[in-house]
Amino acid sequence: MKRYFVKLFACAFFFAGSVFSTAHSVDNVSETLVLSPDSSTFLKVGVKEGVPYYKAGYYNHLKGEKQEVLMLEDSPLGFTSNIGDFSKGMKLLSVKTGERQFRYDLTRAKVSSVNQKANDLRMTLHNAKKQRLDIEFVVENNNIAFRYHIPMQGETACIVVEKETTGFNFPAHTTTFLSPQSSAQIGWKRTKPSYEEEYKADEPMSTRSQYGFGYTFPCLFHEGNDGWVLISETGVTGKYCGSRIGEASADGIYTIEFPMQGENNGFGSTGAQMGLPGATPWRTITLGKTLKPIVETTVHFDVVEPLYAPSMDYKPGRSSWSWIVWQDASMCYDDQKTFVDLAADMGWEYILMDALWDTQVGRKRMEELFKYAQSKGVDVFLWYNSNGGWNDAPQGMKHCMDNPIARKAEMKWIKEQGIKGLKVDFFGGDKQETIKLYEAILSDANDYGLQIIFHGCTLPRGWERMYPNYCASEAVLASENIVFQQHFCDEEAFNACLHPFIRNTVGSMDFGGTFLNKRMNRHNNGGTIRRTTDVFELATAILFQSSVQNFALTPNNLVEQPKFEIDFMKEVPTVWDEVRFIDGYPGKYVVLARRLGEDWYVAAVNAEKTTKKLTIDLPMLAGKKVNYYHDGKKGQTPTMVEVKVPKNGKFKLTLPTNGGAMLRYKAL
Repeated sequence: MKRYFVKLFACAFFFAGSVFSTAHSVDNVSETLVLSPDSSTFLKVGVKEGVPYYKAGYYNHLKGEKQEVLMLEDSPLGFTSNIGDFSKGMKLLSVKTGERQFRYDLTRAKVSSVNQKANDLRMTLHNAKKQRLDIEFVVENNNIAFRYHIPMQGETACIVVEKETTGFNFPAHTTTFLSPQSSAQIGWKRTKPSYEEEYKADEPMSTRSQYGFGYTFPCLFHEGNDGWVLISETGVTGKYCGSRIGEASADGIYTIEFPMQGENNGFGSTGAQMGLPGATPWRTITLGKTLKPIVETTVHFDVVEPLYAPSMDYKPGRSSWSWIVWQDASMCYDDQKTFVDLAADMGWEYILMDALWDTQVGRKRMEELFKYAQSKGVDVFLWYNSNGGWNDAPQGMKHCMDNPIARKAEMKWIKEQGIKGLKVDFFGGDKQETIKLYEAILSDANDYGLQIIFHGCTLPRGWERMYPNYCASEAVLASENIVFQQHFCDEEAFNACLHPFIRNTVGSMDFGGTFLNKRMNRHNNGGTIRRTTDVFELATAILFQSSVQNFALTPNNLVEQPKFEIDFMKEVPTVWDEVRFIDGYPGKYVVLARRLGEDWYVAAVNAEKTTKKLTIDLPMLAGKKVNYYHDGKKGQTPTMVEVKVPKNGKFKLTLPTNGGAMLRYKAL
């Protein structure tokens, strides 16, 4: 691996809760150290031969000695632009350090309240043209975030960032858990890229991506016994484009890549245009010896701010959804009434009425459906096609969301009908043009009291905190693929054991699962075959997080499944106060705990080819009576029994292949 060797570095000293850092410079080499509040995570930054860089890791304490574990080696910083090159020929002018605290509440995410301390650092540099650049770093326990600040350059008040040289330099033994970026304008009706490619697990860095265009965020890396690193980005608005990482270089460095020219049907720049002073989105790094920091991180929300106030108190909840199993033909008046009744019987808050409602029902009869749903105490989410000119997806409603005049007129009608939210589908990529559309839809929807789910779309990047009416994004190989192809049924357990560690840890995920049909068609007698157990499927309702969950239950499940399964689905929450990593390995198995109030839910699933026996540590449930859901004899008899967790908090689980288990503690 390529390394920069530093002659001198700065020391950090703590006194009365403050951090003091000094930077020394010799032969144009300077390095500054900043520690996390608990002194376990470290960041070192500097400049070598005109190139700004950083490196990061954590400290092990073994036999009274402190051992430095370097997780990211010297990694380049900077970018090139239309006004100057900020990637080389840079000179360090000053370094300032300080403290900050992130204290806020969330209403639609994996945690409800955050109180996080951090230390920060700001490097000020200038390039060969004496143009200034500031780089801001935030260091939390197990988390690092950084971004570029560009001030006005004389009378120059705008900039085009053409390419970033921002890199992530991993040791040679690192293996990867990555999803490839697809080519632009490929796939069904030219709708890609849409963050719906298959992950490969534990691949060497030398493995090339499927399409040759690198990988979508988030990206998980395993450094053997040293631990894990998750990289992503957050705080992306219409002022920048969405990014990804490219292929690893021969030196093992992944660098930031901007959108491909073909995205958005070739329209719009591949770079980012900003007014000055301006700041880029945050790049985030979560690292540690175990997967616990990866699963539990909140850094993607910590460093962003709300962009507007909510116009109303938006309500999370559960939703029925006919399309996922009954498909296009179910978008008819009678079937939608049936699924309204299903939601009402389940005590769920919503129904999602999907594509083709404009042609297969018609606007006038839809108004009757809305009234019927409301009479049953069920609110409506309504599907729209985002499409302007970026792909060929034919489903309606079309041309209502891509234009501000049409969008506001449509949202006025939607509000008049008492509809509570929209699912907007088929976006065009990550260009700044497309990010502006996401933001415009969210902002306008808030004016009309509407929640938003995005589908066929990009990754959410801190949006749960930034946009108060944002619910979730698909941005994953989601449940529709299980219906479309047997391959995805066969791989369902493998994928479910990835998402809690990668995609869903950084943002809400509109997966749309929990299938209880064994066959994926209307009559439960044809189509693809589900390989997972019922308890596995129930567990995914806990493992996968979205403030509005569109579940795949069908009316026959209410009479064909054991009563305890349906009772569980009637009460399952969609937002949480706390998440805890218990055990697991990406792609193999996962055990996760979530808390709402004083109630705890523990979910476990197994993708390995053999039965897995685990003893898990649950101190929060020690000595408590819980409902224990498991797969029963030979893994095929779903069962729920009341048991008592031993006083030492140790609980034994048996997970068959493609099977699951759950513990549910409900406080009195």
